[in-house]
Amino acid sequence: MDRSWRLIPAAAVLLAAAACGNSANTTTDKGATANAGGASKTIALFLPESKTTRYEAFDRPLFEAKVKQLCAECKILYSNAEQDAAKQQQQVEAALTQGANVLVLDAVDANAVAPLVNQAKQKKIPVIAYDRLISGIDYAYYVSFNNVRVGEMQGQALLDAMNAKGTTAKGQIVEIHGAPTDPSSADYKKGAKSVLGGKVKVGREFDTPDWSPDKAQQQMEQAITAIGRDNIVGVLSANDGMAGGAIAAMKRAGYKELPPITGQDAELAAVQRILTGEQYMTIYLDIRAEAEKSAELAVAVAKGEQPAATSKVNNGTVDIPAFLLDPIAVTADKVKDTIVKDKFYTADQICTAEVKAACAKAGIQ
Repeated sequence: MDRSWRLIPAAAVLLAAAACGNSANTTTDKGATANAGGASKTIALFLPESKTTRYEAFDRPLFEAKVKQLCAECKILYSNAEQDAAKQQQQVEAALTQGANVLVLDAVDANAVAPLVNQAKQKKIPVIAYDRLISGIDYAYYVSFNNVRVGEMQGQALLDAMNAKGTTAKGQIVEIHGAPTDPSSADYKKGAKSVLGGKVKVGREFDTPDWSPDKAQQQMEQAITAIGRDNIVGVLSANDGMAGGAIAAMKRAGYKELPPITGQDAELAAVQRILTGEQYMTIYLDIRAEAEKSAELAVAVAKGEQPAATSKVNNGTVDIPAFLLDPIAVTADKVKDTIVKDKFYTADQICTAEVKAACAKAGIQ
């Protein structure tokens, strides 16, 4: 899973909503023909896993609510692949059999789903890549965040924290990157390394299958053993779940003071860790904007429309029309004016008994 701690205005990220009425048949330049007419449309949403809490807690309900707001008669087919690429293939093929008019696909393995996209193209069903860029084939749209910028923000935050502590040149950092099957992970890594390169010594570096917090914990344990507890001065973690795993490993190793560690997704547990000082920062993604943008696109293309994209992203084969949203970096002093202000979480959700004192210090009531 940095935005300039300012949410993107709704007008800048959302397409104009159109009612689900009759429209003429339209053939997009991607070769997908959406059926027009009064019949209800079927929109299929595929999410990759549930270990990262955002998908079931935010992405799915926000997407579904926006579709129903724009098109009350539209049918939604929802599937979560639980990090199983073969299961996702079955889910996509089932949706195509059930007559889906558009696929919104967050791929488990974004480098291996081109055959699935091709099946949809053969049936003239538009595909929207959600959150993860699909490689190797042409399709309708890509909706995500500026992932390289996410990595840049993580790297800069970690560097700033180590500089403030005066530890940058006194030890080594551990880098815990995301799943190698997720192209976004490579972008986060690229962004972070562009900031950290030549300024820090990397003691250990890992790619983490499935973005698994358990595997991240094991990786951190290996790094502590190899580098030495007192020689680790920072941890670059690509998301909050893995940060939690790394923190568990450091606590188990007996750290009296944890080195600064990054994250992403603004998970509730991570926000609480940031306030109590266990985690340095997270990247707050405006998931509402991402989910609602994707829902608006899905409804539009299901009706045969072809909204104009705001940018393009090359997926190794072709430039894909894209909508890229801005990330926001959040440290303890920014939680109140971002996450709480935007009602991503309420103060009551964040400020449990264990976090109450830290909330008061941060001015969160």
